[in-house]
Amino acid sequence: MLNNILQFLPEVKKPEQKKLSFKEKLKWTLIILICFYVLSVVPLYGLGENALIQFEQLSIILGASFGSVLSLGIGPIVTASIVLQLLTGSGILKIDQTTTEGRAKFQSLQKFMTIFFIIFEASIYVFMGGLAPAIALKGTEMYFTMELILVLQLIIGGFLVLYMAEVLDKWGFGSGISLFIAGGVASEIIVRALSPLNSIGTWAFGSGQPPVGAVWVFFISLIEGDPTGAGLAISAILATIIILVISVFVQAMKVEIPLSFGKIRGYGMRWPLNFLYTSNIPVILVAALLANIQLVARLLQNWGHPVLGTFSGQNPASGLVLWVTSPQLINSIITGSFVWTNLLHALIYAIILMIGAVIFSVFWVQTSGMDAKAQAKNIMATGLQIPGFRRDERILERVLSRYIMPLTIMGGLTIGLLAASADVLGALSRGTGILLTVMIIYRLYEDIAKQHMMDMYPALRKIMGG
Repeated sequence: MLNNILQFLPEVKKPEQKKLSFKEKLKWTLIILICFYVLSVVPLYGLGENALIQFEQLSIILGASFGSVLSLGIGPIVTASIVLQLLTGSGILKIDQTTTEGRAKFQSLQKFMTIFFIIFEASIYVFMGGLAPAIALKGTEMYFTMELILVLQLIIGGFLVLYMAEVLDKWGFGSGISLFIAGGVASEIIVRALSPLNSIGTWAFGSGQPPVGAVWVFFISLIEGDPTGAGLAISAILATIIILVISVFVQAMKVEIPLSFGKIRGYGMRWPLNFLYTSNIPVILVAALLANIQLVARLLQNWGHPVLGTFSGQNPASGLVLWVTSPQLINSIITGSFVWTNLLHALIYAIILMIGAVIFSVFWVQTSGMDAKAQAKNIMATGLQIPGFRRDERILERVLSRYIMPLTIMGGLTIGLLAASADVLGALSRGTGILLTVMIIYRLYEDIAKQHMMDMYPALRKIMGG
């Protein structure tokens, strides 16, 4: 029965030509990104209380805008992907993705699970009080009706994200999921750096309120003789630039293992193993875990059982939830509010992120088919072998194991430290978001340079290094 359902799931038609031109892909990528930005500012009709707005970190990794039609973001897609990857990687669900039929079944099953999580998460967000109707309607029949209307809007938004991502996968550049994350973080950095509007969304100059953009705040503070304001603004800008540069450098690091075709002499290739071997997966999982701890802690406090800590307004005040939230170390130094416990807090926060990233890196490698044994099997399937060694999967596995686990651990520590550093230094976006964006854009750059260097615009070709 499930197979029959999977066959009739609607999908975006693939392009008829085998390879789309650069201009065609660019057109569809820009159209979908514009639609994504427009929908992310369309508010939910009937929304009264938006309790999710405080979970900024969670919204970044979900590519979501809480309170809008796209409040679910890519959450259902990511959740379905991770669950299905773990089921297949651990052998619980057996799908042979080396065959065309197996890949088609995997993709259909992932879409089916995504639809389930769209409906499930939309219901949870509304009926658990995260996105609720106006409090004045509570206790009336209209309240439940408005809840259903909110759920329906979230489901529609979830389907729009699902199929916009599919359009990008088939007609645009890279992965739709990745581009939505990168687009959200990039827009946040640009707004917080250059926006001339104030916090209530009106023109800042002459309004008596400072602009949101750190660049404007820096120059205004210098003109007005406010060293504290200028210091806070320039520290945020410099922290963002430093983390971006280091992230790009680390992303480019890799170990290349020389391989050769056993039956064809003189022909070979290098099998790359990135220093950040598990890519952005540990960052997503750690950030999701910490955000969920905050969510559960607030719910427990609202229910009168603050076992995970307490909040003072929107900010954590005590308990575990305080230690898993980044302290603004540089801000406290510049404003003169620094105490030694801030340094201890920053150290513990960094250790939590680093250890969490290592744990999730090892866990992901072992359950998603990225371990030495699985990689050796993939290499053998292509007819490659290590020069100077006989063609044996066990030998290849032993050689790969010298690199994969050390890269997994060191990459996890590095990515955790970078994310913590961006948060502690007060960068213009969360460290998690900056790392995700750098990884996504760097990979997109590599793919475009490899596939479309010859058919892109001359000016772009020059920028891409062609």
